[in-house]
Amino acid sequence: MKTEREAQRHSISERARELGFSRVGFARAGPARDAPRLREWIEAGRQGEMDWMARRERERADPRYVLSGARTMISLITEYSTDPPEESRRWIGTISRYAWGKDYHHVLGRRLAKLVRFLDEAMPGSKSISAVDFKPVLEREWAERAGLGWIGKNTNLLTEDRGSWFFLSEILTTADLAPETERATRNRCGKCVDCIRACPTQAIIAPYVVDARRCISYLTIELEGAIPRDLRAQIGEWIFGCDICQDVCPWNRFAVPVTEPRFHIDEARFQGDLTEFLDLDRPSFEARFQGSPVRRAGRDGFLRNVCVALGNRRDPTAVGALTKALDDSSPLVRSHAAWALGRIGGTAAQAALALRAALETDGSVHEEVLSAMEECSASR
Repeated sequence: MKTEREAQRHSISERARELGFSRVGFARAGPARDAPRLREWIEAGRQGEMDWMARRERERADPRYVLSGARTMISLITEYSTDPPEESRRWIGTISRYAWGKDYHHVLGRRLAKLVRFLDEAMPGSKSISAVDFKPVLEREWAERAGLGWIGKNTNLLTEDRGSWFFLSEILTTADLAPETERATRNRCGKCVDCIRACPTQAIIAPYVVDARRCISYLTIELEGAIPRDLRAQIGEWIFGCDICQDVCPWNRFAVPVTEPRFHIDEARFQGDLTEFLDLDRPSFEARFQGSPVRRAGRDGFLRNVCVALGNRRDPTAVGALTKALDDSSPLVRSHAAWALGRIGGTAAQAALALRAALETDGSVHEEVLSAMEECSASR
């Protein structure tokens, strides 16, 4: 015979699944165990330019400061794994899988709003708020404490039967719904270090510790300025995000492709040659990626990433597009176009760089151009 609280959890879980959430877990709201580790991580500067990580520390340490009177954290999993069309596999693979479709913030936000309304009706007098990334909540810890999985060595939440291709979201509520005891999930990483070995920038500096400043996802999305030169070659052809540590994770062999059409590839955004992105001005970038996670990188940051990818591809046919990018209004784009030309090398690239060196007025870009010219000369 179910207790009243168990029946309430069952009812909420059923409604969540109707809305498209695949897993639901409940944990008692209180002090976060990982708050001290977060403080050490920030003090070491490993958050890079993500200053928001250091803000609202009290709320991250205890969600009851996010919602006064909170008693329960509800964690939800939504899978997003999809397979690309075979003819697009190499090209589309340079964009993190979660960004192939619609922006998950919008998709999950609408689902969460409906679930919050259900809670309000089912639990009169309670108050609930939802979160998808943007509230100061240590979401992986709460999902782990709710019994949904364990935090792996790449710091992603992992599950035995579905891997890690999923989004996390939360509802914090004053309703008393948490089980009497937490459902601990055994860490199943064991001695495996595949994710650590596979990271080309060595961003996973120790098991369960990622230095964001070296992470390809951070470098191509969160970083606003120039990508450090010593890391550009390791980025490969990733132009938004990175999936390498998930691609190699053995648990992801159990991932099941989802049927949600909004998470499938939006072909119109990504068809064409990579060099075509360099023709995007600000309005055309915004129009092309309206409703896409790619907008977060911004036009200049995204074209910066494209230049790095083209440089790492070392395809001489990209020299024309990169030469044109040397005249871009953004110093960030010009500097990375110069670097890419230096990587590709050849007479045409050398000539384009020499012309830019004579015209460039931005000191940092000029220095990049000269450095690229030296690489061109060295590669002859």
